[in-house]
Amino acid sequence: MQDLKLISASAKDVDTINRLAILIWNQYYIDIISQNQINYMLDLMYSPKNLSEKIINKNEDFYLIQKQNSYIGFLSVQNKKENSWFLNKFYINQDFASNGFGSKILHELKEMLSIEKLRLTVNRQNFKSINFYFKNGFKIDHVEDFDIGNGYVMNDFVMLWENKKY
Repeated sequence: MQDLKLISASAKDVDTINRLAILIWNQYYIDIISQNQINYMLDLMYSPKNLSEKIINKNEDFYLIQKQNSYIGFLSVQNKKENSWFLNKFYINQDFASNGFGSKILHELKEMLSIEKLRLTVNRQNFKSINFYFKNGFKIDHVEDFDIGNGYVMNDFVMLWENKKY
């Protein structure tokens, strides 16, 4: 897994992130939410315009996941306060899933940013991802529903990982 890298993304990477989001969301979420909701959320969060604004305004720090010479996924985080972060997005092409890459990238991210607390939201029907986060030391903090407009609601678990120093 030495050929796996986490690379800071910039405005020049917007099209790459957009293409990855379209690919991965259509691979994965079709069994969880409707195609109409997928399309709505892709436009809401991953259109080149919206991605550019987030990157340029530094609302989120985006990273590309590179394997050899290809980008296989991306993630974004926000620093909420000293060493406490929110993982907004974490997606890997399903052709590369279930082989330890996600755990390696998550570990690298936590080390690179000296993360002490990391929160995230995950759809309550997204059992594969929930189990991945459990495996990586996250716990369910609470349940929350988010109205995202157009009649759609995200029914999520808010999960938390804390660095336990002994």
